[in-house]
Amino acid sequence: MAAPRCISTDVLIVGAGPTGLYGAYYAGFRGLSTVVADVLPALGGQVMALYPEKEIRDVAAIPAIRGRDLVSALEVQAAAFDPAYLLGRQAVRLAYSGGEPVVTLDDGTAVHARAVVLTAGIGTPTPRPLPCGAEWAGTALSYFVTDPAVHTGRDVVIVGGGDSALDWADALAPIARGVTLVHRRAAFRGHAATLARVRAGSTSIHVDTEVVGLDGDLESGTLTKVTLRGRSGDETVVAADHVIAALGFISDLGPLRDWGLELRGRSVAVDRSMRTNLPRVYAAGDLTDHDGKVRLMSVGFGEVATAMNHVAVDLDPDLTLFPGHSTDGA
Repeated sequence: MAAPRCISTDVLIVGAGPTGLYGAYYAGFRGLSTVVADVLPALGGQVMALYPEKEIRDVAAIPAIRGRDLVSALEVQAAAFDPAYLLGRQAVRLAYSGGEPVVTLDDGTAVHARAVVLTAGIGTPTPRPLPCGAEWAGTALSYFVTDPAVHTGRDVVIVGGGDSALDWADALAPIARGVTLVHRRAAFRGHAATLARVRAGSTSIHVDTEVVGLDGDLESGTLTKVTLRGRSGDETVVAADHVIAALGFISDLGPLRDWGLELRGRSVAVDRSMRTNLPRVYAAGDLTDHDGKVRLMSVGFGEVATAMNHVAVDLDPDLTLFPGHSTDGA
């Protein structure tokens, strides 16, 4: 179905990571309609793209929670106020109509918002490409996993040596027919405990090795084998239905650089109210910079709550900045 060409909302949140999802909840709590846009095809931002199976331990009152479970809980929390999601779409242009922001997405959709809150993390993530096999992208080659279940009973080759590669090897080994982990170095950069679990399991690990070929029926997108080459030049062929290139991401502000925002390097400058230098444009989370900034997820939650309370008062001066306690209206 074609994307809508024009949408009106009280608040547009750009970025559907944890900070953006909590912002969607908080906007609803303040009685604001909300649209959330993200360039990634699934909710969760870089948590889901990079470490969905990793335990997160810096959220208050939660000793430990998998990234995937945290995102799911945030989605449920926001669902109480029915935000609309525009995923797989990048915010490219900002203009103003009648003093209010209009953001155009890369599919042509224009979002007319009374305020914009930027929660785009460290910017638009571009996957580091696998040196070979680009023609398989979108079929048998992917750069992150949105649904582990699709790999059930299949042969999967995971490329990388960081947390993402280890997390996926750890998560997929129990359900896949076979998992092969390939790293071009001898030492892994990921969490030691995860590496220990992977080594103790059924995953076939190849270090000092690179993927040099993907073979199968390209027309149908059916991959059958992958060729590996070790540092000595020896080649090994392994069965493969899918390759996951968990090589990390290169982050950039992308089109946001051209919006006229005051920038500090790759960050957006904000004041104590989380306002940027642009009218009715706020920012929160890892994207922002201000004196004393600490880049923690828990800090992002507080920042986006601050931003939404100020948005509410800006849009309706009769409201008070203090929202009351959520328990009061339970």
